[in-house]
Amino acid sequence: MDYKIKDIDLAEQGRKNIDWAESRMPVLMNLRRKFSETKPLEGMRVAGCLHVTKETAVLVETLIAAGAEVSWSGCNPLSTKDDIAAALAAKEVPIFAWYGMSTEEFYWAIDKVLEFEPTLTLDDGADLIFRVHSEFPDLADKIIGGTEETTTGVHRLRAMDRANKLIYPIVAVNDAETKSDFDNVYGTGQSTLDGILRATNIIIAGKVIVIAGYGHCGKGLAKNASGLGADVIITEVDPVQALKAAMDGFRVMQMNDAASLGDVFITATGMKDVIVKKHFQSMKDGAIVCNTGHYDAEINIQGLEDISKSKRELRANNEEYLMSDGKKIYLLAKGRLVNLSAAEGHPSEVMDMSFANQLLSLIYLAKEGKNLENKVYDIPGDQDRNIASLKLSLMGYKIDELTPEQEAYKDAYFEGT
Repeated sequence: MDYKIKDIDLAEQGRKNIDWAESRMPVLMNLRRKFSETKPLEGMRVAGCLHVTKETAVLVETLIAAGAEVSWSGCNPLSTKDDIAAALAAKEVPIFAWYGMSTEEFYWAIDKVLEFEPTLTLDDGADLIFRVHSEFPDLADKIIGGTEETTTGVHRLRAMDRANKLIYPIVAVNDAETKSDFDNVYGTGQSTLDGILRATNIIIAGKVIVIAGYGHCGKGLAKNASGLGADVIITEVDPVQALKAAMDGFRVMQMNDAASLGDVFITATGMKDVIVKKHFQSMKDGAIVCNTGHYDAEINIQGLEDISKSKRELRANNEEYLMSDGKKIYLLAKGRLVNLSAAEGHPSEVMDMSFANQLLSLIYLAKEGKNLENKVYDIPGDQDRNIASLKLSLMGYKIDELTPEQEAYKDAYFEGT
């Protein structure tokens, strides 16, 4: 069995962590039990490019239980949990991922996964999908469809769609309400601060925290940081989102002005060069800078290097940059996703819904993909509500239902005062 990981001897600890995640992911485990009998992915070969975490392992093993063959790589050089990769390899999953991959190794791993000649792809950031389009377009003849997990990847793929460049259909899993309104908001909001705390052990209370971007992720971050006692500043380019931030009670300003005020800076935009050299030059001594967007391009690290005399790693995922004037700036996780590089990523409970969406979307594509055009699709209509209903019931909650009279009233346009 072909795989490349850090250390197979880590498999036992990895299995324990996967067992823990399974106990926190009742929706996905419920679907696993159901689909292990019906095997809706029988005959499908799924190529995955997704953060190798304990939650991802639960998804991988659910896909296998549903009848699929699976091959896997990580979607970020610093997000793989080596014990999880080992546990999957021990279960004979072809996996090519380890923490600390170089850029060349990262794309080598994706190419190894594509040797699998998949019929379905599952991506986070669209690197695997784009690799098919740019380097291995002949593989598209066998690919029925694919899914995309994250905001940045969906933006990338919708741009390809508008340019008529997609060569197979994609389901935008990220845009499901039970994904983006939960994973992005509650998951990122908590796990990003978790990563910062593990890398620094600072206290959040009393800090001025500058959050670049007030999308789903930025909203969750602002809420959590404020709840811990931080003074939150939001920077934005979208006037609607900036107005929401102001109405939610946060200060809103340009990064040029926020740079001299912040104690901690977090980018969550999906855009390059959000923090650049002039911002580093304005920052106070001891400022902490990190990113929670998918790519490390949000922080212009070269600009920081250019004005630094030296750097050293003080703690895991925490590098001190010494400026020529004696000021020190601390960069976390090399500008990569701080919640996954310095911590464990989103809690299992919220990834439960995200990965249930992945599973159901792949099953949908296995059945209907050949009838779809080469476009980006939203998830099928009732999938969000079904997942939310299942999650609620497994949490022990019940909600009201409309009576027949209320159903009729809902669509009765002639009803008035």
